[in-house]
Amino acid sequence: MYKTSFFLGSKKKSGKECKPLPSESSQSSNFLQPLQNQENMTSTLDQLKALTTVVADTGDFAIMDQYKPHDATTNPSLIMKAVEKTEYQHLVDRAVEDSGGDVEGAVDRLLIAFGMEILKIIPGRVSTEVPASLSFNIEGTITKAEDLIELYESNGVARERILIKIASTWEGIRAAEVLESRGIHCNLTLLFSFAQAVACAEAGVKLISPFVGRILDWHRKNTGKEYSSAEDPGVLSVREIYKYYKTFGYETEIMGASFRNTGEILELAGCDLLTIGPDLLDELQAMETPVVRKLDPETVTGEDMVKISLDEKQFRWEMNEDAMATEKLAEGIRKFSADLDKVRDIAARKLGL
Repeated sequence: MYKTSFFLGSKKKSGKECKPLPSESSQSSNFLQPLQNQENMTSTLDQLKALTTVVADTGDFAIMDQYKPHDATTNPSLIMKAVEKTEYQHLVDRAVEDSGGDVEGAVDRLLIAFGMEILKIIPGRVSTEVPASLSFNIEGTITKAEDLIELYESNGVARERILIKIASTWEGIRAAEVLESRGIHCNLTLLFSFAQAVACAEAGVKLISPFVGRILDWHRKNTGKEYSSAEDPGVLSVREIYKYYKTFGYETEIMGASFRNTGEILELAGCDLLTIGPDLLDELQAMETPVVRKLDPETVTGEDMVKISLDEKQFRWEMNEDAMATEKLAEGIRKFSADLDKVRDIAARKLGL
């Protein structure tokens, strides 16, 4: 009934104290044009911050302190890299000590410890991920998310400063819908398709993370083509989602993620949020390229779009028809699960198991 081409834009129907969040986002009313002539806004990164909420995609506290992002994201891969560093061993030791000898308890406490340290540096929110092995388990995801929030709150961190990261499977989206109704905000990650984005918006999730670079990776591998930043399939995907959300008034925030180069980032200037890794933050900080707003809710024209609704059967069919989204979602779940297993192994060794 629905064709994948719809999702390309056709008309088919188809300790420091953790500070509280500011009353409104730094980007809420700023629709400025290029800012290269303004004082103290010379770097490309600073210009970008005036248009988009910049998020640090790292578990390294020093990098966050250096670049002053508003929010931060973590995932099992980033945490695994961080716990291997000597300077973070005290967090591992403390999590293990407080776990009561339980590996899963140690891992949960380690995730919370990193989140709490990050919140001492940033003014906004941190994303903490549930195990990828729960990606097809609605009740398991809900229980784990509530456990993580309880741990944060028991350490004096308000739930408003936490986003629970969940894979954008049908089950993950349904779990997020329940969690949102209970006041636990969610970041739906590993998002590669318009179908996933529509389902997330209908579920009322707080934020989605379309993986721009991984979409590009798939198209490069399968077509043999190179793409300009403006023609980048990942960039085009986020633009289409942005247009749809703003056209139909969805409040779900869009956070572009998994970037491969600064060109992708600049083509999405004005997106609600962009989460950027350390290497690209460094490049943007060193650049003085003028930044032009490419996405603006005030200028969205969506006359060619039709609002749709996807039930489970339609969602699964659209995913089946989208080879890229199906492959990259499965690959991402496997990778995050494997990296969390490595974190478990570290905790188990510390516990002498």
